[in-house]
Amino acid sequence: MDTRKRIRRQQALRPAMGMPLAHRLAVEAPVDQAGQSATHPACPSLPSQGCRHALVNRLENQRLARFEEEIKGKFDAIEPFLQKLAGYPAGPDFPEIAQRLAMEQLGYALPEKLLHMAWVRGPDMRGLFAAATFSAVHAGVERFAERIRNELQAGENIDAFLVDCGFHAVNISACADGRLKGLFSYILRLPAGRLLRWSAFAGTLFDIDRDVEDWQAAELLRYREGFPCTADVPSRYLKIAVYHGSSLDPTHEGCAAHGSNESKAIEAALQRLEDFRQAIENAFCCGASTDLLLIGVDTDTDAIRIHVPDSRGNLNAYRYVDSAVLYRETLGLDADRARLAVYEAIRAAAETTGWGQGEGMPHDGMRRLIATLLINNFSQIEYVAERFGGWYPDRGHAERFINVGDGLQELQLRNLSYYAHLSTVEEGANDLDVGIKIFTHLLVERGLPIPMFLHYRYDSRVPGDRERVVSKIQRVAAAIRQRYHVLDQEGLLYLQGSLKDLPLGSVLEEVKLS
Repeated sequence: MDTRKRIRRQQALRPAMGMPLAHRLAVEAPVDQAGQSATHPACPSLPSQGCRHALVNRLENQRLARFEEEIKGKFDAIEPFLQKLAGYPAGPDFPEIAQRLAMEQLGYALPEKLLHMAWVRGPDMRGLFAAATFSAVHAGVERFAERIRNELQAGENIDAFLVDCGFHAVNISACADGRLKGLFSYILRLPAGRLLRWSAFAGTLFDIDRDVEDWQAAELLRYREGFPCTADVPSRYLKIAVYHGSSLDPTHEGCAAHGSNESKAIEAALQRLEDFRQAIENAFCCGASTDLLLIGVDTDTDAIRIHVPDSRGNLNAYRYVDSAVLYRETLGLDADRARLAVYEAIRAAAETTGWGQGEGMPHDGMRRLIATLLINNFSQIEYVAERFGGWYPDRGHAERFINVGDGLQELQLRNLSYYAHLSTVEEGANDLDVGIKIFTHLLVERGLPIPMFLHYRYDSRVPGDRERVVSKIQRVAAAIRQRYHVLDQEGLLYLQGSLKDLPLGSVLEEVKLS
């Protein structure tokens, strides 16, 4: 399908995300790549009739649905608001009218400087679009940060579970694709915790050197502070890579960094994981206590595929458990029998023969973690089924802004932002260029500007670190404006800078860029 046609189709479908459940389920099943009506891999009766699994947390699904509607609703309200605002005469009372409408329809005020000269040259609609987008980002971050703080304060974190499984740190790297932005909160249902690290890179090509440094820091904490366990406890550092593909249109809507070739995406992620472990073993000798895990996500349904390690910790592209298949096979079972079936599926995968054959079973903690992630994902499969009839309507890119820098871990919603991880513009040029290309189609071709949100974290425990990060943000902003100077000069690129302290849930602080 032509890119422009696909984007128009996604924009037309976006309002359907808020329609009543009965109406959503009345929508016909989407067609697959061959043009045939698709059969849902987890629930074949979709979209006419949903499925109910005994292990699904429906109360959490309802809570997450309200959360998604609240945050995405702030972004989706921007264009209708500006279209309405454009119909008002730009007279002397225009700023007052605009602010009243903004508070009523958006929930926040607009920058006065963009309104007070409207009577001379008309309202600055591009500037208002970018300002409203950034305000929606701030509102969403604060909403997520509030949730994270509540989780941490209530002790509803995953740290104790991970330690019990034998892991003293977990580092997860996913693809930067916006369809994976809900990985933690939605797809895997992992709450906030001090032991979890997160990063995103195009094609899941994570920075091995940076992760080796993270491994060193985690080991130092164990030896120096005994956190989260002392060094004599036989625990491991777990590195997880997450790739993605599309079940409905695998050759067009898969990972763009690998040409929508899922085999290449898997091979690249596997190679990165193996190189990471080899780097640690080369530098710190054998037995460096590292585990690896590979997870695939179907971005059409949010079902996952977990590649099961063998007893040596080795992974294989052909040895995995598919959550959609497992959901379907355990439908109708009570909770206890369904949970046992999950563990049996992990055992069966570990005993795969042929190309997927390994050397024995993974350790007990790894099996518990895999089972938990699979069961968590059952709830997400049903979430997508109940809200969208089984398949997301935004099959491709439909992001609202570009997030540059360290990533907004406190803002996790599917297709909300495209993420470009970078320390310098030169190093992250490829990811930035991909993002600009995506948003040229999404926004610039419709006359709207690209909102780019620069965000980095600092460590308040380190003297002068905040000031150094502020200078870095200003340097990166200047380099981005220079690289995309045509867009910048034409008023089609807007930047905003921000930073946060390291602890999850810290206050978002705005940085002046000029």
